[in-house]
Amino acid sequence: VHDNSYALLVTTESTTDNVYKGNDRSKLLSNCVFRVGAVALLLSNKPSDQNTCKYELVHTVRSQTANTDRSYNCIFMEEDEQGHRGISINKDLLYAAMKTIRSNISTVAPLVLPLSEQFRYLMNIIVRRFRTGSKMEPYNLEFSRAIDHFFPHVGGKPVLDDLQKKLGFSDEQMEASRMTLYRFGNTSNSSIWYEVAYVEAKGRVKKGDTLWQIAFGSGFKCSSVIWRATRSIDRDEMNPWRDEIDEFPVDVSKIGALSDLFVASK
Repeated sequence: VHDNSYALLVTTESTTDNVYKGNDRSKLLSNCVFRVGAVALLLSNKPSDQNTCKYELVHTVRSQTANTDRSYNCIFMEEDEQGHRGISINKDLLYAAMKTIRSNISTVAPLVLPLSEQFRYLMNIIVRRFRTGSKMEPYNLEFSRAIDHFFPHVGGKPVLDDLQKKLGFSDEQMEASRMTLYRFGNTSNSSIWYEVAYVEAKGRVKKGDTLWQIAFGSGFKCSSVIWRATRSIDRDEMNPWRDEIDEFPVDVSKIGALSDLFVASK
């Protein structure tokens, strides 16, 4: 918008104002999952900063499905019968999340995937639609052909599990998200930058790598940002993981979820 300028972007999750003090189980989940976190980013479009910045912004994609009741009501702030304000989370969350994320990914795909991968996907659709009796399985797009690092929003263990199962992410691609959830909890929109910090502290980000951040929340909405690393990141740079990164990853497979707190949608 403005040439030769800086922009300061601050994202935060503050739980103090949203603590629920009542007994409605559907509103207790936010007390258990969300944690305080914050991230500050300095964005620049000055040519002189090309040699010092970490990443170059390549694409941004935003999707929203608030036009349906299931999406709009799956995460909703309201008062309980005693007048205590809280955030209700119902079982439509996973449905709304996957629907919105799929819409977002379908927009991201042609922006980043090579034509060969898009062709395979298109042929799969054509065969399944027009060949009678075809038992061909739906083709899962291989984003690893174009993306080096995935950073899904840490919206809780059930959401991460569903993302991995339905979108075909590998354990390594989910590692930063799971370790961020384990160590820092759900810091909302800040979490995707805690994940970036994780792979930076591991020394995995190399010059030219492509990073994909996926964040989502109430609405239901989903946003993707594609970055390209302009340099290799030194693992010893200032980082919230720096003092303990060698202790990770840890085994979180036996850690339970809070899914029993979900209630049926209204």
